[in-house]
Amino acid sequence: MSRVGKHPVAIPAGVEFAMSDARVTIKGKLGELRSPRLPDVDISVEDSQIWVRPSHDGKRAQAMWGTARSVIANMVVGVSEGFSKRLDIIGVGYRAAVDGKTLTLQLGYSHDIVFPIPEGLTITCERPNQITVSGADRQRVGQAAAEIRAFRKPEPYKGKGIRYADEWVRRKEGKKK
Repeated sequence: MSRVGKHPVAIPAGVEFAMSDARVTIKGKLGELRSPRLPDVDISVEDSQIWVRPSHDGKRAQAMWGTARSVIANMVVGVSEGFSKRLDIIGVGYRAAVDGKTLTLQLGYSHDIVFPIPEGLTITCERPNQITVSGADRQRVGQAAAEIRAFRKPEPYKGKGIRYADEWVRRKEGKKK
């Protein structure tokens, strides 16, 4: 029995749920998300709640039960509230700026790094050392944040680099004389 899959997904007001043989579509105020429908699970709507159940007692159906429910729940939250990740830039002279459809990063290299903002995502810089990636699709928000972080990962000696706002970087002691 899946601990995640046995709970229904509530459909909030303003969110539409549609299902076909091949895909699940959810529309809301922040956009429309689509996901392929897994063949090993049955999806039904009862009293403005989405129920996900395994279609048979096979091992794959049990494995996909909780996964399908989590994907649908993330889609519902994404189109109604959205997801965001905040990145902090730490280092002397390190900064970021948004110019139209591109994010320009100065991270101590001999050149600026230009990151094109993906479709469906919003990247903002409230301060020169803080980046916020937001959008409806949780996977795409996390992927874009991970790609930005990969340009200059935090190093353990001085802590310089790009890190998630809630990330803790373990610091090492430097060389001694």
